[in-house]
Amino acid sequence: MPTHFTRLSKPKKSALYPIYWQFAVNRNDIFTRRLNMSQGPWTNDPVLSANRFTNIFRASDRVSQYLINLQYEEDYDARNVFFKTLLFKIFNRIETYKYLEKETGGININSFTVDHYDQLLTSRMAMKYKVYSAAYIMPSAGNVFGYKLKHSNHLALLDRMIKDKLYASLESCQSLQAVYEMLLSYPSLGPFLAFQYAIDLNYSPLTNFSEMDFVIAGPGAKNGILKCFDSLGDYSFEDTIKMMTDEQGEACNQLALPLPTLWGRNLQLIDCQNLFCEVDKYLRGTHPDITGKSGRTRIKQKFTASNAPLPLFFPPKWEINDKLPQQCLQEANVAMFS
Repeated sequence: MPTHFTRLSKPKKSALYPIYWQFAVNRNDIFTRRLNMSQGPWTNDPVLSANRFTNIFRASDRVSQYLINLQYEEDYDARNVFFKTLLFKIFNRIETYKYLEKETGGININSFTVDHYDQLLTSRMAMKYKVYSAAYIMPSAGNVFGYKLKHSNHLALLDRMIKDKLYASLESCQSLQAVYEMLLSYPSLGPFLAFQYAIDLNYSPLTNFSEMDFVIAGPGAKNGILKCFDSLGDYSFEDTIKMMTDEQGEACNQLALPLPTLWGRNLQLIDCQNLFCEVDKYLRGTHPDITGKSGRTRIKQKFTASNAPLPLFFPPKWEINDKLPQQCLQEANVAMFS
């Protein structure tokens, strides 16, 4: 008998679909201009200039850049790279990591104890400093570890991962999805956080998988997808993200837009996932009448320019560091940890 295949129906683009690619190009232009111009304005788009949006390439954002630099600042040690990466990402705040680094005399897995780090972070909170970034919603895990304060539970979570030798298990993973599934098995790490941490660990030498292998759509990305498409047909949210990465060249060509790249590296699944989240926010400013599934109508975080330089360094396995402008390479050595 002949085999019959059913063709999946593709997502139906909405009138807002072109804005996804227009936003990508315009936001990337801002990133490029900031490398060459210390003072703005870097755009005449009022929504882009007034509000905070991440770079379209996740690895080029300031927080990701700080992480990548610390992952490669010493000779490779799987235990310590794992520890530093998760410690940094749990709080996702550069100031918190710098504080711990200063107070401990140098962050290292061999001197880590839950009680010591708990005391330090409790003291910082008592001084009215924020410990967590506002980028992610971090569930407490208090029902598992029993501490009163959220950061205490997260330190206990990290301690459990270390005792489980999760770093060794991750090193032996055969796919990015396997890394994600291992992280997902731990308390308080839902699908979105587990995927984000898998990407963060994959920047380091601990794992080495293509960012085109696997993706999980977060809540913000789903909202953006539902604004850019009237229907998804037979596609899942993740299928739709993959379609965007596959068709990025064709889409930009049809819209007469330059294809944005990271010195020759195309948008990856994680980038297009994040872009949907940022486009969802952008559309709150340009089309507040279209509330989407979330019902949100305003952008919470306003843009404040940093006076710090924009140093750049990417995972060496990507082979793009030798393509960076010379001033970026010079600044990377002196500005990242100042």
